[in-house]
Amino acid sequence: MQTTLRIRDGIARMPQWRMATPVNVELLDGEQIAIVGDNGSGKSMLVDLLTGRHPLLQQEVAYDFRPSTKALAADNIRYITFRDSYGGDNDRTYYLQQRWNQHDIDESTPTVGRLLDEAFLQTGADTPARRAMQSHLYDLFGLRPLLSQYIILLSSGELRKYQLARALFSEPRILILDNPFIGLDATTRDQLRHLLRQLTADRPLQIILVLAKRDDIPDLITHVIEVKGLTVGPKKTLSAYLAERPPLPRHVLDAERESLILSLPAHADDYHADEVVSMRDVSIRYGERTILKGLNWTVRNGERWALSGANGSGKSTLLSLVCADNPQSYACDIALFGQQRGSGETIWDIKRHIGYVSPEMHRAYKKNLPAIRIVASGLKDSVGLYVKPTPADYDVCRFWMHIFGLDGLEERDFMTLSSGEQRLVLLARAFVKDPELLILDEPLHGLDDRRRRMVKDIIETFCLRKNKTLMMVTHYEEELPACITHHKRL
Repeated sequence: MQTTLRIRDGIARMPQWRMATPVNVELLDGEQIAIVGDNGSGKSMLVDLLTGRHPLLQQEVAYDFRPSTKALAADNIRYITFRDSYGGDNDRTYYLQQRWNQHDIDESTPTVGRLLDEAFLQTGADTPARRAMQSHLYDLFGLRPLLSQYIILLSSGELRKYQLARALFSEPRILILDNPFIGLDATTRDQLRHLLRQLTADRPLQIILVLAKRDDIPDLITHVIEVKGLTVGPKKTLSAYLAERPPLPRHVLDAERESLILSLPAHADDYHADEVVSMRDVSIRYGERTILKGLNWTVRNGERWALSGANGSGKSTLLSLVCADNPQSYACDIALFGQQRGSGETIWDIKRHIGYVSPEMHRAYKKNLPAIRIVASGLKDSVGLYVKPTPADYDVCRFWMHIFGLDGLEERDFMTLSSGEQRLVLLARAFVKDPELLILDEPLHGLDDRRRRMVKDIIETFCLRKNKTLMMVTHYEEELPACITHHKRL
């Protein structure tokens, strides 16, 4: 059988990109592969070796792309990374509140349709067959309503659909997708599984999925490669891998860390209002697009809310109003902690009582600072750190990094961490103020199974304390912590 890709005893040329042991991988035509492993295990480093991004010592990766007539690996392999899913090249000037600030958009800001059409024309001839393929992808991913929208205004799930469609325009021989299902609602996840199954049946396409969440392995996958501690394991059939996979513990957070959270003292300056959030007849529009219409919502102290809804239904927009990241919030009838919005408080008065993490924050955080300084920025609600923390501030940061299992990573540069490790750092940043209101928008993105369970344990323990209110968004019902008391679907 045709070998599409082979590495034998591969060692990266540069020492900083070397795995713990030499890499041996052989992929055969017709095999559909899942690369699985914990955060920081080396999955992305393996992919960088497979794609040739990190050259090998004294050899090259052996490719056989037949029946493709394109010779270069760059023309045959498409790789969508976790970071790409939050905007890619168009993120260079992105800042946290940009999605909500229409006045920052000018005629140079690209629309989804313009970018997709440019990508379509760059990747092949403009033929009726290719246009039919383009139209099919638009329909499959529900992209037509988004074509006139500015790229920076899309939700993380909408951006994922955009990136997938763009990658498929080039009809690659090998398509590598890093955590392709995160940020997608259940319907779109099913559509994506169906699309990948259909694509592999209709054409010579090999799929490689890089997955931290093992429950996301679709049935089109034939073989699994597990990476542990920078060591690449043998290729196994999907059935063999699933049979050997150990069960996940029902509780991961140890008693020591649980006790540390529960013993945290209350703050003298906490709000104690019965109504934490009150919205009356709130409507939000961007041009011709209505996101929220006539919304009435009251969140009381100690309630834990789960927000759900399809991609683009308005979940992140709703949370941006609470966090005062959205300038339209000041034109709406909103009260926070019993105080009417616009009654004299500043954005910083609001934020110092709120802990917040979201896909938009991860998208905006391209700061190559030591991880502990990223956590410390949560004390000042800044993207980046512009005020020198005190020794006491750093002690608090180390406390929460310990809670999230980040011991030893305090001085590691943020951009050198895996995407899952970055998400844990941003979660520690959200908790570092011990806030009264915790707003978690897709907080478990990119986390492996054990760390997802650990974060759920942390949330559940945190919410056992008095004067703690939670709002959480997720597209996976099983990711919701047991402490949830209320549900709202948009």
